[in-house]
Amino acid sequence: MDAIDAINGRARSGLAAPTIESRASWTVALTALGIYSVSFGAPVITVVALKPIAAELGSARSVPALAFALAWFGSAVGGIAMGWLAERLGIRWTVIGGALMIAIGLALSSFGGTTTLLVAQGVFIGLLGNAGINAPLYIYVSRWFDKRRGSAVALISSGTYLAGAIWPTFFERGISSFGWRDTMLVYAVFELAVIVPAAALMLGPAPEARDDELLPGSAETRWVLGLRPWVVQSFLCLAGFLCCVPMAMPQGHLVAFCSDSGIPAAHGAAMLSVLLGCAFLSRQFWGLVTDRIGGLRAVLAGSVCQITAMIGFLLTQDEAGLFAVAAAFGLGFSGIVPAYVVAVRELFPAAEASWRIPTLLLFSGSGMAGGGWLAGIIYDYAGFYAAAFATGIAFNLAHILVLGTLVWRQGRLRRPALARA
Repeated sequence: MDAIDAINGRARSGLAAPTIESRASWTVALTALGIYSVSFGAPVITVVALKPIAAELGSARSVPALAFALAWFGSAVGGIAMGWLAERLGIRWTVIGGALMIAIGLALSSFGGTTTLLVAQGVFIGLLGNAGINAPLYIYVSRWFDKRRGSAVALISSGTYLAGAIWPTFFERGISSFGWRDTMLVYAVFELAVIVPAAALMLGPAPEARDDELLPGSAETRWVLGLRPWVVQSFLCLAGFLCCVPMAMPQGHLVAFCSDSGIPAAHGAAMLSVLLGCAFLSRQFWGLVTDRIGGLRAVLAGSVCQITAMIGFLLTQDEAGLFAVAAAFGLGFSGIVPAYVVAVRELFPAAEASWRIPTLLLFSGSGMAGGGWLAGIIYDYAGFYAAAFATGIAFNLAHILVLGTLVWRQGRLRRPALARA
C-alpha cells in the first residue's frame, strides 16, 4: 500500500481523515500535472514536424494536420468509456494502460506511411492512449478538492500546455538531427519511463465522492438554470466544441504559419513554446478567477480574451508582432477548458461527474481536432492561413452567444437567491 492508499485507508476507518486540499491532495495534483505534460507531448511531435511529414509522405499539409486532429478526437471519444473504466478498475490502471498505448502509437507512426500514421495517432495515441489519462484524471483530481477545485483543475490541465512549452524546441532539434521517425521512437521510451512508475506509485483511490453545495439555478434532479439538465448539458457541449475550434488553429499551425511568413522553423517552434508557456502560467491565474466568479463566467471571460488574440493573428505577420500575439493568445484562452469542468461540478451532482465531464470533454476535444484539421483544409484550398483564422473567429463569436445565454440565465437566478439571503 503506497502513501496515498494509506491516507485513504485512515480516512475510511475514521482515523486521521485527511482534510480536503491537504498535502496529499496537492501531491496528487502535481503528479497529474507531470503525467499530462509528458503524455500530451506525443501529438506535439506531429505539429513540429508538420512540413517534414507532409514532404516525406508526399501529401498535403492537411494529412499530418488530420493525424494531430485524430489524436485529439480519439482522446475525446474514448474519454467516456475510460471514465467508466477508471471507476471500476482504478485510475492507476487506466493511466498505465494509456501510457502503453501512446508508446505503441508513436512506434507505429514512425514505421509506416500515411494510413499507419493516421491510425496510430487516432486509435493508439488518442482513443486508447490519452483517453485513458485525460478525462479520468480530471474526474479523479476534482474529487480531492473542494473550495480550490478551480485552481487544482487549472493546475493539472496546464500539463497540456506545459508539454507544448517544453517539447517543441527539443523536437525541432531532434527532427533536424535524426528525423521525425527516430524522434518519435525516442520519445516513446521516455514517455513510458516517466508515466508508468508515477501512476503506479502515486495514483491511489480518491476520497469518497460527495455532493457539494450547488449554485443558485442548479438542481439535484430535475432543473438546472431553470432548464432540463440535458438542455444545459447540450448547451455546454455545443459551447465546448465552438470555443475549441479556434483554440486549436494557432496551436496546430503556428510553426508552419511562421515558416510561410519567412520566419525560421526554430523560431516558430520557440513561438509555439512561448504561446503554450504563457498558457501554462496564466492558467493558474484563471484557476483563481474561476474559484472567485464561478465556472460559467470564467469560460465567457476566457472566450472574449481568445477572440481578441485571434484577431491579432490577422493583423500582423512580422516576427516580433507574432511573438506578442502568440503570448497574448496563450494568456487569454488557457482557462476555458478547466472552467468547464468546474461549471459541471457546480451545476450537477458529484455522482454524475464520471459521465458528464467526459461527455463535455468529448465535444471540446472534437473542437480541438476539428479546428486543427479545418485550418489545414482551408490552407490547402486558399493557400494562406488568414482565411482559416477568420473562420476560427466566426466560431468564437458563436461560442460567446451560446455561453452568454447560460451566464445570463444563471445571473437571473442568482439575484433572487442573494436577495433572500
